[in-house]
Amino acid sequence: MPKPFTETERQQFLADKHVAVLSVAATDGRPPASVPIWYGYTPGGDIVINTGAGRRKARLIEQAGVVTLVVQHEDLPYQYVIVEGTVVQTTTPAPLDQREAIAIRYLGEEGGRAFAASMDDESSVLFTIRPDRWLTADYSGDL
Repeated sequence: MPKPFTETERQQFLADKHVAVLSVAATDGRPPASVPIWYGYTPGGDIVINTGAGRRKARLIEQAGVVTLVVQHEDLPYQYVIVEGTVVQTTTPAPLDQREAIAIRYLGEEGGRAFAASMDDESSVLFTIRPDRWLTADYSGDL
């Protein structure tokens, strides 16, 4: 049986580098939209995500005002953190320092800065998400 993470463990797990799956309700008769996404997080803080302002997921996030973020460790021991959260701030355009911080997290200093600079011509939006509810599982004791 999995055990839940402690508060410290879940925050550290979310702060570690993972690609998340973001889900948001759809209003057009389609099921919820679920997409892989990079994110930024510091333990105890809010989650930030950056995306193109004209993208479907951005429109749906603005309409719904709430999202679910799933972060998992695919290798044994299997672990995951699910965060249900409320969008508390929308910033358009996304500030360069925030875009860079997220990209650097995944691509390293040089690659992250280059990636963020390559997106300068695209209209972007930064969503700040307050974690409201956490669901966690740690299967490491099952091995």
